[in-house]
Amino acid sequence: MSPSQDAVAAISQRLETFISGERDATADLGSEAALFVEAAAAALRGGKRLRGRFCIAGHRAVAEAGGAAAELTDEVVSAAAALEIFHAAALVHDDLIDNSDTRRGSPAAHRALEQSHGASGWVGDAAAFGRSAAILLGDLLVAWSDDLLEQGLGAASGAVSAATRGEYARMRRDVTVGQFLDIAEESAFLTEPDERHAERALRVASFKSARYSVQQPLAIGAALAGADAAQQAALASFGHPLGMAFQLRDDVLGVFGDEAQTGKPSGDDLREGKRTVLIAYAREELDAPARRIVDELVGDPTLDADQVAALQRTIVETGALDRVEALIADYSREAERALSGARLGNAAVNELRELARAATVRSN
Repeated sequence: MSPSQDAVAAISQRLETFISGERDATADLGSEAALFVEAAAAALRGGKRLRGRFCIAGHRAVAEAGGAAAELTDEVVSAAAALEIFHAAALVHDDLIDNSDTRRGSPAAHRALEQSHGASGWVGDAAAFGRSAAILLGDLLVAWSDDLLEQGLGAASGAVSAATRGEYARMRRDVTVGQFLDIAEESAFLTEPDERHAERALRVASFKSARYSVQQPLAIGAALAGADAAQQAALASFGHPLGMAFQLRDDVLGVFGDEAQTGKPSGDDLREGKRTVLIAYAREELDAPARRIVDELVGDPTLDADQVAALQRTIVETGALDRVEALIADYSREAERALSGARLGNAAVNELRELARAATVRSN
């Protein structure tokens, strides 16, 4: 298997072992607790394990540079798996915030819990139950993420543990602030000058996704390998622009993606009112009346296929899609340049390049 395949297999196995332990720990709490734990397990199924793979790649890059064998130690696999649990928590809350019905082609967690309420014959508002339970489910997954990270750090030295915890804490803070900036932008965009919309959208992309999806997983893995400041700086110089390219690709897929591949309806970001760079660039090229029409449509959850298609045409005809594709290419080149001359393992650098392609040239 390739290093990436080895990493995915190791992460998946670690998650299965951890979940099995959580099932045992709650076995005496009744069927309701079992439902809750199984909902958490379901939230962890599927996905590309990209954050965990970046964590392991960051660890390998530093370990190989120091002449050590880049082994899949329990410390780094646990940290990588903890990142995947935290990601699942973020998705549960994100779908709740966005009122999304689906995730990876299946019901979003709050919808699945709503269905469980109905199937159980319980009384009360099933939708309200699903929303409340999903908030708690996200909280449980965050707690699991912390627990698994700590399990992995048990054998690490004090300095390595402190550095790793520091990077993990920074990731959690940044993505939480980024999530708030994202929902705030949906309400605040009209109070800002049009020329600042793209800048503000890129700020959201940086905090909500770029750091959390690529830059900080690399930093966490590198910290576990005892990275020095120069190595962390090189990985950050690679990880942040690559993370930006990753999020911009996500933005494109959120508007133009094929539901069969993304697991979400085409144009879902338009219905959810996401104020992405695509929307900012399109608005820059429209006159005031056309801009008002776009603003009325973006964020309307009842948009039909024709309205979505009209917005897609506007984004293409204004040149916004081409501008975002050019920005993705620019960020990708910036990330590639950051690896030149960096004191990182050669084999791991090749793996980072492979991961970069997987993050930016994708259809889901």
